[in-house]
Order: sequence, then structure tokens, then C-alpha cells
Amino acid sequence: MAEVTVTIQHPTGLHARPAALFVQTASRFRSQIEVQANGKTANAKSMMAILSLGARQGTALTIRAEGDDAGDAVAALKELVETNFGEGS
Repeated sequence: MAEVTVTIQHPTGLHARPAALFVQTASRFRSQIEVQANGKTANAKSMMAILSLGARQGTALTIRAEGDDAGDAVAALKELVETNFGEGS
């Protein structure tokens, strides 16, 4: 299992475009991936589940993956969040 905690810096949080990018990135991997935020846990490959987290700017996300490519999956999602979903800082 691989796990990392990152903080969302994007001004709109994990809504619409950032959530879509998060789900698209998670879906590239075979591992089972879940995200925890605000006391909730969600399937990282489900847009509705990700949106239901209500993760806003400043929210800490714990990303966990289990499977053959778990380390790569967690690293890719961490980078996506830390690079502000491709929108710079």
C-alpha cells in the first residue's frame, strides 16, 4: 500500500475541472485508490465520489492506493495536486 497526504492549493478546491483531472489520472492505474478528506472516504476513480468530499482550498487529502502500480498512482496524484492541477501556482 502507498499513501500520501497533500493539501489542496487550487482556489476552487477539488471541483469540476480539478476533480475531472484527478479522476482521469486515477483511472490510468490498475490499483484501487481511495481519497480521504473532511472525515469522508471516496473512490478516486469516481467523479461523483470525489465531488462529494467537498474538498476546498486548504483541505488535506490523504491518497491511498493498493495494487501493482500503487506507488506510481500515489505519486502521479500527489504531483497533480501539488502542481495545482496544471494551472501553476
